[in-house]
Amino acid sequence: MEDSSNDYYGCGEPEPSDSLRTFGAVYQGFRENAGFTQESLAPEIRYSSHYVGSVEQGRRLPSKKFIDRSEEVLDARGVLRKAAKRLSRQRGLASWFREWAELEKQAISLYTYECRLAPGLLQTEAYARTLFTQQVPHLDDGQIEVQWAARSERQRLLWERPNTAYRFVLEEQLFLRRTGGVEVIRELIDHILGLAELRNVEIQVMPLVRETHAGLDGPMRLLETPENQWFAYCEGQRGGLLISDPRELSVLQMRYAKLLAQALTPEDSRSLLEQMRGAR
Repeated sequence: MEDSSNDYYGCGEPEPSDSLRTFGAVYQGFRENAGFTQESLAPEIRYSSHYVGSVEQGRRLPSKKFIDRSEEVLDARGVLRKAAKRLSRQRGLASWFREWAELEKQAISLYTYECRLAPGLLQTEAYARTLFTQQVPHLDDGQIEVQWAARSERQRLLWERPNTAYRFVLEEQLFLRRTGGVEVIRELIDHILGLAELRNVEIQVMPLVRETHAGLDGPMRLLETPENQWFAYCEGQRGGLLISDPRELSVLQMRYAKLLAQALTPEDSRSLLEQMRGAR
């Protein structure tokens, strides 16, 4: 899970889900009916045979480009596109975040709402290491170094993808908790204020005194791919939820739009963060 520090820990691909297994079987049927092996199909659709195999085994969420190219080469007559729409709300543990992280690398829009702790993309090293060292069960020193290296690598996206729009809605409570102590939080606020100066980064704070708002069901992330396909990711204590169902996405997009209206403006958010930094 991303921000509870489990995002890159673990190895291998996600465990297959029922809907991914079903899609994989359908895909394999079309491939075999068209007379292709995984190896011979790969160059035709410009994806590796390993990628094809992972899709057929139900271990990978197929990209829109993969579906579109397969539709054409396998003459699937729209069946694969329709079947792909059923690949919604897939459950898993940290392995699902790796799938999200791959989508994140190509996103043209990435929207985040967090109510528990600072999102991984915004964390300082001191803040992140506090989370890693307090994780239960405990990580050893080597695992902590791997975790931080992975998180630090992800954070480069904010600078390396200046055409990607990043929006964050953060609960004021995240800073009042003082995770890691006063100095760690002061550094975190300074860091976030600095990121807010980037043209492609917008940060809004949800004030502590807000009787109700659209994010009370928990944190969420939304992203848009270069093909204008939307995905969402939500997570809890021990599991992650990757969402591609347009109906579910519509609900989350409506909630996020309302969150933006309910949170402080970017200008007022900056003022509040500056006040909080000075009061530490």
